[in-house]
Amino acid sequence: MKKRYIIKILLSLIILIILCAIYSFIEPYWLKVEHINIIDQDIPKSFAGKKIVFISDIHHGPHFSIKRVARLVEKVNRLRPDIIVFGGDYVHREQKYIIPCFEELKKLKATIGKFGVMGNHDHWQNAQLTKQGMKNAGIVILDNRAERIEINGQRIKIGGVGDLWEDSQDINPTIENTKEEDFVILVSHNPDYVEEIVTYNIDLVLSGHTHGGQVTLFGLWALLLPSRYGQKYRTGILDTKFTKVIITNGVGTIAPPVRFFARPEINVIVLKSEYNLTT
Repeated sequence: MKKRYIIKILLSLIILIILCAIYSFIEPYWLKVEHINIIDQDIPKSFAGKKIVFISDIHHGPHFSIKRVARLVEKVNRLRPDIIVFGGDYVHREQKYIIPCFEELKKLKATIGKFGVMGNHDHWQNAQLTKQGMKNAGIVILDNRAERIEINGQRIKIGGVGDLWEDSQDINPTIENTKEEDFVILVSHNPDYVEEIVTYNIDLVLSGHTHGGQVTLFGLWALLLPSRYGQKYRTGILDTKFTKVIITNGVGTIAPPVRFFARPEINVIVLKSEYNLTT
């Protein structure tokens, strides 16, 4: 009787492992839209209700086909974004994927503009070709640069830094000529850079890179995470001493092309202030 009971347990465990393995190959295709409200008194009245769609870690390549990039573009356009922000890592493995990826991203529509930074994989494949692709797709490059966005005479500022692993980081273009009461967004592919921020003039940081752990223990913990700070910057929204950071799970994967309780996501960020808290 005891032997039969042990066999049943072992068979149940084997079935569970097989089901989990099958699911891990399905989850990468289960793209979700994560809605986030950012409420901040620094947001000007003219920007209240504006929609930012944040996309990172597409990793177009052998595990993320051009058809999936096209479907991503269609999905984002249906969201009717005002601003689209890219967090880097557009391709994976080979530079031959760069131009086709940006040919699709060129079809993205945003009423105000498209902005982005590069990630470590973009440097590994071909940084110059990636920059050219971004320009051709109408994406304003924010690596160690910043832009002011104006509506009805009111402004916010969006800037970025170079990749933490493969580039230099200069936050000065983003924070120069700003005050604490200005609304300022910083894009950093790698969320670890948040540890370098020692100013209150950055209201929001947008990052990717971690893939939410890609493979996790039921969403609680990731065995492998490309961060110096353990699980701290794995995924989600985090308030630090100086700023707030959103770490997206991203869209694609690196090898192996699996996810487990780290669903791919597009982040829809709606700006809110005291002017539209009821909407």
